[in-house]
Amino acid sequence: MNRPLPFDPIARAAQLWEARIGPSGTMAAVTGVMRVQQIIQSAVDGALKPHGLTFARYEALVLLTFARSASLPMRVMGERLQLHPTSVTNIVDRLERDGLVKRVPHPTDRRTTLVEITDEGRKRRESATVAVNDIGFGLTGLTERQTEQLTDLLTKVRRAAGDFTE
Repeated sequence: MNRPLPFDPIARAAQLWEARIGPSGTMAAVTGVMRVQQIIQSAVDGALKPHGLTFARYEALVLLTFARSASLPMRVMGERLQLHPTSVTNIVDRLERDGLVKRVPHPTDRRTTLVEITDEGRKRRESATVAVNDIGFGLTGLTERQTEQLTDLLTKVRRAAGDFTE
């Protein structure tokens, strides 16, 4: 990470925006969310790198761990991870190359391939989970209650954007 600035650049941008363009609340909030995303991504990437994982690959291993049979069709993985099929294929290709998952035929649908987590995938997911938990997934500076409030607020934005229906 770069050296900290002696001032908050987002607050300064909001002041200038307010003076020259108009109300700055939404701009400042969105810019803050985007910057926090960068900070969190950097922290999580740093924690996962020693485990040979990216966040996308880690999420895929977690998803497979949550599946009752430790396997899912690639289509379902894409839906749950909210990723394009090409991205899921790339993630699975890399995980398979590293021996963390394997592709297996669906027992009743010849058109479907399942992705199944391997024992090595389980071990890697476990050690990576310790690493991201140790850094609080990169979300620092908030109390447990504030983290819950943040989650609630972000859920409202996601719901309003049509990210999910329930």
